[in-house]
Amino acid sequence: MNSPPTVFITGASSGIGLELAKLFARDGYRLFITARKGDRLDAAAAELRLLANAGVEAIADDLADPGAPARLANELRARGIVPDVLVNNAGFGTHGPFVDSDESAQVQMLQVNVVALTHLTRLLLPGMVARGSGRILNVSSTASFQPGPYMAVYYASKAYVTSFSQALGYELRPSNITVTALCPGPTTTDFQRRAQMQDTALAEHNTMTAQAVALLGYQAMQRGKAIAITGAKNRLLAIGSKLAPRAFATRVAGKLNSHR
Repeated sequence: MNSPPTVFITGASSGIGLELAKLFARDGYRLFITARKGDRLDAAAAELRLLANAGVEAIADDLADPGAPARLANELRARGIVPDVLVNNAGFGTHGPFVDSDESAQVQMLQVNVVALTHLTRLLLPGMVARGSGRILNVSSTASFQPGPYMAVYYASKAYVTSFSQALGYELRPSNITVTALCPGPTTTDFQRRAQMQDTALAEHNTMTAQAVALLGYQAMQRGKAIAITGAKNRLLAIGSKLAPRAFATRVAGKLNSHR
């Protein structure tokens, strides 16, 4: 019998990551999921085991730790696993003027959103190339298309993710490996509470559920689409941000992100 395909998903304990994991589970993938150790990861793994026929393994680690990507890659190697799919979903944001921000939180955000995503991809990609197949899904954001005052580091980190994904996808064209950047707009998850931005104008536009975003991203990944912007309104806003003068796009984002 052929072995089931495998997927490795970061930040899979809640939100978009968990909803993506459910889709993979229902499609017969063997799941390897990671998030920070705690009740949420255990609960997510238990829920996924009810859906998955091919098994679910939870590996607790904190991607804010620079050593986490190597530890996670080593765990997969110890199991003889080269994932068929890598989902870099883990990420978070903070809100407020940069000058007043928590220094350690900004560094950790870059570590999780940018460095860990890049490091994990670099560690796991050679196995995919050697096998001659694979898919990578990087969860970015519509924030990647313009600067974002009051969330400056977060917006910049997502600009990196989208740019990196597109460039890597181009490089991998001969390798039968696709790279998809999923760019959702405001989504109903725990993100806004953690970022402390519940009272911003942007937070009022929770027009998509995590389930809907995950499904669109999953379908785009399966088609090998380079960029997946969820929702017609978000696609229009992304196009508008590209066409509008940079200063205007920055001003609009600043107003949406400012506290009421």
